[in-house]
Parts: sequence; structure tokens; C-alpha cells
Amino acid sequence: MLSSRALRARLLAGALLPVVLLLSSCQSGDASPGAEETPQSSPSVEGTPSEEPTEDTGEAPAENLYVALGDSFVSAPLVPTTDMSTGCLRSTNNYPQQVVSELDDYDLVDVSCSGATSTSMIGVQITGDTQQLPQFDSLTPDADLVTLGIGGNDFNLFSGLMFTCLQAAQQDPQGSPCKDANTAGGRDKLLESARKIQDRVEAITLGIQDRAPDARVIVVNYPQFVPSQGTCPDRLPLATGDYPYALSINKALSDAVSAGGEAAGAEVIDAYTASKGHDICSDEPWVNGIETQANAALALHPFLAEQTAVAEMILEIL
Repeated sequence: MLSSRALRARLLAGALLPVVLLLSSCQSGDASPGAEETPQSSPSVEGTPSEEPTEDTGEAPAENLYVALGDSFVSAPLVPTTDMSTGCLRSTNNYPQQVVSELDDYDLVDVSCSGATSTSMIGVQITGDTQQLPQFDSLTPDADLVTLGIGGNDFNLFSGLMFTCLQAAQQDPQGSPCKDANTAGGRDKLLESARKIQDRVEAITLGIQDRAPDARVIVVNYPQFVPSQGTCPDRLPLATGDYPYALSINKALSDAVSAGGEAAGAEVIDAYTASKGHDICSDEPWVNGIETQANAALALHPFLAEQTAVAEMILEIL
């Protein structure tokens, strides 16, 4: 287990700091202080931002349009090659790009963005000095295929689970300090947040169907990144007793995304089940550990292998 000083050194060296900065800058920049409201099936955005949001450069096709929506588990930051011109950090080898490369006569509009929350669908998202248009602005009645991967940044769930728990581990490395803190008083705050995401994903999916009524809608949940058994403190320095707890939240989040998509009538890609045996601690991980790899993956984010696996599952059901 890393010492407190060692963990701080890794933060300064860029292991977790990019994740924290990315999450804080993107999540805090949603359209309004009321960003925790659940999007309705036909939401609208009011007000005019102080700066002109950046336009997506994708061109709508005459026919066969694929629109990709979501957060960093869709954009795949640092999977080569990554567009660094905006804070969205979209990879040219993320699963939307891989899917469209195998489809004949499809054009892709990929508006996935690192740090996106559910409210990024209907509100402006701030990424550094850039304002990203609401992701729903990319939807039109001409869309034929829409994929969605969202929810992990809602209620600060992902950062609360991973970063806060990693910090807590330094105080009680053999115990379960993260579980203890989040279940004090008889309520599991992280688990409650994870379950609330189901309603948000359902509302977003219904909103997609309103705007793109003829599109095939596919919802993708999150992979398993915490091992079912064992620990790997070099890659994922949680307290020993917090591994099972972190896994339960990981699963609850993925289940909520799946249930929300299914409730709205979308097809669902179960990346969680498919990733069994490919957690952070495994020999062939689909998700990176706490060390950012500049030409492979941001810390605690998907590798190319995970993106390829999701692309293959989408292509299979298509």
C-alpha cells in the first residue's frame, strides 16, 4: 500500500491529478447551478452563454447518420490518437470511430466529452476555456443510429468512489474507510447515487427518441474496473476492505445505466459483463490504473482494448 507521501507524489507527477482536474473543470461547468436536475424527455436550454460555444465539425450526411453521445468512457482520453484541441479529449480510435469505420455509408457525429454528466445532454459544458454545445444539439430526425454512455460523473459518483476512496485508504489501509464514511448513519450515499442514475438514463434515452424518432438507440454501460477478488495496490491503491465495496458501486452504476436504457426501450450493450476478467488488476486490463499512460489511457479510464470490445459488441447487434 502506498504511503500518504507516495500518493501525493503520484498526484503531483500526474497520475491522478489529470482525472481530478478533468472531472472538476468539466462537471462544474454545466449550464446552471441546477445541473443535478434529471433531464426530461423533451428538455430545453434557456439563456445565452457569455461566450459562443464551439460548433461540432462533423457534417451531417444525406443519409445514414450515427451520433455518439457520452462521457470519457466514450471519448476515451489518451487512447491514440486523441484530439487535444478541446477539453473533450476524443480519441480517433474510440468505439464510435471503430464502429463507423466498419459501416458502409455512415457518417459519424461524435460529441462525447470527457467529464460530461447527464445535464451535458441539454446544457453547455465547460471544458477548460471552451464551451461545448449541449450534446442533444447534434440529434436530428435524420439520425439512424445513436449510442449513449453516461452517468458515472453524475452526483460526482466516479470521483467520489475512486479519488476520495484512494485518499481514505492512506489513513486505514487494511480497513474499509470509504465504505465506513459512505454508510455512516445507516444510508449508503454512493449506492443511493448510483441507483438514481437509472432515472436519468431513462429520461435521456426518451429525449433521444423524441429528437431522433427513427434512430436505433443503443445504451452502453460501464466496464468492471474493480476486481472480484484480490487487490493490486500498485494499480488501484484502495484500502483492502474497500475493494468489495468499490466493486458493489461499480456494479450498481452499470446496472443502473442498463436498467435506464431498457426502461426507455433502447438496446443495451453490457460492457460490465463482457469485461469480466479484464479489471484493473487483471493480466489484460480494459481500464487503466492510477498511472496515466500518455499514449494509451488516462488514469482510471479505458484502454483501446475496451473500446474495441464495445465496438465489436455494437457491430454484432447491428
